[in-house]
Amino acid sequence: MSKPLTIGFLAKAAEVNVETVRYYQRLGIIDEPEKPLEGYRVYPAETVDRIRFIKRAQQLGFSLKEIAELLEIGDGHCDDIRIKAEHKLAHVEQQIKDLQNLKNTLNTLIKSCIADKDTSHCPIVDSLVIK
Repeated sequence: MSKPLTIGFLAKAAEVNVETVRYYQRLGIIDEPEKPLEGYRVYPAETVDRIRFIKRAQQLGFSLKEIAELLEIGDGHCDDIRIKAEHKLAHVEQQIKDLQNLKNTLNTLIKSCIADKDTSHCPIVDSLVIK
């Protein structure tokens, strides 16, 4: 027989910190079992799967707020979840474009710094000064 799934065992099984479990409870994305008069709260086994779902969704770039929405929608609403995933993908693609523009700008600034032999000023610093 396995040990009761107390918060410590839950955290270990889900590979998170106990404080993560408590935080998820405060956010309402996992339920906090009633505390018995004596002893510790015991979590249902499916709570491990829910926490693992949350962590996987975070790895895909979903915020905890977005994950709460996904959990609220639940199974059987694939179109709704797909639409949310499409919005997330569009957001990620925009972030990639923004980062590419930032990379290009930094490359240009670095090249101008290398090309400018005047050591009395720095082209990078000059470009950051608001005029």
